[in-house]
Amino acid sequence: MTLAKSILCCSLLIPAMTISPAVYSLDAMQLAVIINSNDPLSVQVGEYYAAQRRISFQNIIRVKLPTDRTELTPDEFEAVKRAVDSKTRSSIQAFALAWATPYRVGCMSITSAFAFGYDPAFCEPGCKPTRPNPYFNSPSQRPFAHFGIRPAMAIAGLSFEQSKALIDRGVDADGSFPEGTAYLLSTSDETRNVRSSLYPLAKRVFAKEKIRVFALKRNDIKYVDDVLFYFTGLANVTHLETLGFVPGAIADHLTSSGGRLTENSGQMSALRWLEAGATGSYGTVVEPCNLLQKFPNPAVLASRYLKGETMIEAYWKSVAMPGQGLFIGEPLAAPFRTKKSD
Repeated sequence: MTLAKSILCCSLLIPAMTISPAVYSLDAMQLAVIINSNDPLSVQVGEYYAAQRRISFQNIIRVKLPTDRTELTPDEFEAVKRAVDSKTRSSIQAFALAWATPYRVGCMSITSAFAFGYDPAFCEPGCKPTRPNPYFNSPSQRPFAHFGIRPAMAIAGLSFEQSKALIDRGVDADGSFPEGTAYLLSTSDETRNVRSSLYPLAKRVFAKEKIRVFALKRNDIKYVDDVLFYFTGLANVTHLETLGFVPGAIADHLTSSGGRLTENSGQMSALRWLEAGATGSYGTVVEPCNLLQKFPNPAVLASRYLKGETMIEAYWKSVAMPGQGLFIGEPLAAPFRTKKSD
């Protein structure tokens, strides 16, 4: 990862601190589940998720994708996207993808390709900014209605047991208002530690919402059982097996290849966070360099999530340039939103 020059736009990095409480917007009626019919695991995961979240059969979309590779060509994807769009009701605001692979389309992540359509402007080669996310830190609760995009998140797991555990954590998190701690780690990796410049603002957000926060100058934490947020910058994160994550927890590491979920890139896959017990994570699928706009802003993410937005809303609103980034987790998890009465 090449050390980027200081080209960050302040308006992209400093979130609005006055955020209205979330209302009941994105829910099961506005989420479509996309299942790969060629993949028995995808079918099993997608159908289980739809049942747990009471998603209507009208909002389950089946496609046929290859199962023997991690990447689709742009032409392959565009044919799939046209088919999906033709089956998607106008009320749908977001997508849940019921698979871990494929996770890349050309130079884009598959979650961003489903959101924006394939467009190389979202994944410029080299250490360059890309086309921005109009949904970044937005108060919008209807991204398709307002911006013409449908954010996507992959319910990623390598087995049904892993995916089921992830889904169950997301469902259990709803309205739980968990007690937990935010861990903000400043590491010895100077290139990947650039996000620590955003920690002071994140600490203010956590303090305002009465969330305990530890900003630590170290490469890892271990033997704690209250992880609610964990943000760090390293190629590989150690001691995950010693941690306890509360339902709805978010964790990610700033590095180049975290979104290459099943590749041996020499860097930790974002899947390791979910396997350890987190409910949402993020990683890039092609070299982003260390431009902060291409990674989650902890202050924005925390502000949105702690006000009651769902996992997919808060995570997508926290990345200013997400074209190369893969969002994984349980999309509708909303631990800080009061449950609707049945």
